[in-house]
Amino acid sequence: MSIAAAIRERDVAQLPGKRDEDWRWTDLRGLIRTAPEPSAAVDVAQLGAGPFDALTDEVLTVANGQGAAHVGVEPGEAKVVALRFVSRGDGAHAARVSVEVEAAGRLTLLESYDGEGGYLSHAGLVFSLGKDAVLERVILAGDAADGVSVSQAEVQMAPGSAFAQVVLTTGARRQRLETVIHHPGGHAELRADGVYLLADKRHADLTTVVTHAATDGRTDQLIKGVVRDQARGVFQGRIVVAEGADRTDARMGHHALILSDRAEVDAKPELEIYADDVSCAHGNTVGALDEDALFYARQRGIPEAEAKALLTEAFIGEVVDRIGHETARDIVRAWAADRLRG
Repeated sequence: MSIAAAIRERDVAQLPGKRDEDWRWTDLRGLIRTAPEPSAAVDVAQLGAGPFDALTDEVLTVANGQGAAHVGVEPGEAKVVALRFVSRGDGAHAARVSVEVEAAGRLTLLESYDGEGGYLSHAGLVFSLGKDAVLERVILAGDAADGVSVSQAEVQMAPGSAFAQVVLTTGARRQRLETVIHHPGGHAELRADGVYLLADKRHADLTTVVTHAATDGRTDQLIKGVVRDQARGVFQGRIVVAEGADRTDARMGHHALILSDRAEVDAKPELEIYADDVSCAHGNTVGALDEDALFYARQRGIPEAEAKALLTEAFIGEVVDRIGHETARDIVRAWAADRLRG
């Protein structure tokens, strides 16, 4: 099963479907019955600015699968890079990008997705962190309502490194943002956060798999979602603590608000622990807005729609506030507020 191979070979039988346990809520095989034609080339010069372009002089654009293939940071170097994935039209395309941060390097990767049309897209990313390297990955996923988009990232950390990620998405016809992280212990630190804001019939799947392979590793994960209309949010989070990975400290939390009777949230948080002397926990809640808080806001003269937006902004604010890059944090906060109030 390979989405990139399915696109390359125009073979829909290679797409994942509901019989694949990790894809049962994001069925691509049942949705796409005929392989789309390859996407046409896009003139990058005709594209407008991306959401993070103003924050750096290094902007890499991958348009309909064509463009930059590597981001590198030398030992001790510090960089801010904007990486933009653009999809246009009704075709299919795939891209692969490698990101390497060498020992003691620092990278802020500002990643975005935007699209127009009924495309099928796949982005495969491979991250490698050297000893004591630091990488913060901030993702804004604004795919088209008719698009099918899959982003799959694999992260290899090193002892003493730090990897922080936050994903914000408004979903698509089908969308999956997947991150698989190999945690080496050795006082390496991982933060893997996310927010999904879904309306209409949009679908978003945030899936993470973290494997702690050795002692003294830390993982902190917080996912929050808001769904309304007939939207569907999916969270699958798995933390595996391998045999011998003692003194692992791992925390996972998923919390969602459902704002209509026809919206849906599917959540599957998992802990697999094969070691002793660990501190691991997960929490999962799905509910509605606090009626008392909404009533109080209405009593203060705030219209209902605005009151709901304010409460949901406060709900997701805990995740946004954890972004380290201050200017990127402000852009993300404004991006989320626009969509909640829209």
